[in-house]
Amino acid sequence: MVVLDLAVPLKNRVVRLAPWFGPAFVAAIAYADPGNFATNFTAGATSGYLLVWVIVAANLMAMLIQSLSAKLGLVTGRDLPELCREHLPRPVARGLWVQAELVAMATDLAEIVGGALALYLLFGMPLPLGGLITCVAAFALLELHRRGVRRFETVIGAMLGVILLGFLYTGLRSGGDPAAFAAGLVPSFAGTDSLLLATGILGATVMPHVIYLHSALTKSRAATAADPAARRQALRYQRADTLVALGAAGLINLAMLVVAAQLFFGSPIGGTDTLEGIHAGLGSVLDGHAALAFAIALLASGLASSGVGTYAGQVVMQGFIGRSIPLLLRRLVTMAPAMAVLLIGADPTTALVWSQVVLSFGVPFALVPLIWLTRRRDVLGDQVNHPVTTATAAAAAALIIVLNGFLLVRMLG
Repeated sequence: MVVLDLAVPLKNRVVRLAPWFGPAFVAAIAYADPGNFATNFTAGATSGYLLVWVIVAANLMAMLIQSLSAKLGLVTGRDLPELCREHLPRPVARGLWVQAELVAMATDLAEIVGGALALYLLFGMPLPLGGLITCVAAFALLELHRRGVRRFETVIGAMLGVILLGFLYTGLRSGGDPAAFAAGLVPSFAGTDSLLLATGILGATVMPHVIYLHSALTKSRAATAADPAARRQALRYQRADTLVALGAAGLINLAMLVVAAQLFFGSPIGGTDTLEGIHAGLGSVLDGHAALAFAIALLASGLASSGVGTYAGQVVMQGFIGRSIPLLLRRLVTMAPAMAVLLIGADPTTALVWSQVVLSFGVPFALVPLIWLTRRRDVLGDQVNHPVTTATAAAAAALIIVLNGFLLVRMLG
């Protein structure tokens, strides 16, 4: 728990906390990426408030999981892929690397398609051209990272703020139904379609690549938390960083679903199961300002998450196999599926939803090693997980695995 001394002036508390804030905001952008737009808006438009509980549960899981990942990097000075390579048999580590690269392609698909769609909605730009521009923007963000981690974290945090403000504005304009929202907190499904969306929401919220990435983002702070007292204080600040950043991402996700449920569920307006239809619907039900806020938020999401995803890919390869490849080559490989989707004219929203389902199947491969490592005293010393923490994280992993299996049975049956 984070304890702040209220006798200390606010300015001094901000100065003390500021150097530790940032890593979770970079991770949080993945919890508000274009895949979240697709799954949350589609869920609200087609199922109303039914899946509110999934967003709340997924966000709580995300807070726990990202906190464990951040702790791992801060205490050990190593990231999750590096520790997997050190503590797991080589074939297992290589297998985890291969699946992580496949998941990276699904991640890039969501980010590039989302950025391209935003540019189309704002400027009428052809989707393939928008996809290329999104990729170029990712390189610009990574150049910021090479010039200083704090610059990168600040820009990504600002983009998260743009997304949050956009949806707070639209959410306040659309209103809400408190009774329906409360009913949506009760776990339930309404057929295979809602189960598919729930799995997509889970994959869009608890994303595999940021489980790896968060540990890499915090390991740069490990040197300043070398002694036990400094480490305990650093861990408190890290938990505050995670709580604030993931809390903001959770509000964004809830706002997406509430806006779609309030304005489009049961509405005669057609096409609101796609992001283009949502954009048009916001313009007709509210006004052009609401549609513009949506498109700008989607663009900020696509550009920021694309840069974060590319950085995560480098962390994964360097950690698991001790090698890296030029960023341009990595980008060309991982962007191929996304560009194929854009070039053949596939429906962007459908592609986004299915990419998030793929990500959901990748979560256990990152989450299980994370739980295993953070419960080991030889890895974390006196900061090893409390048994209750390990049990809670294991229950979350089991839930994700069961949900994925149930979806497979329903789809194949």
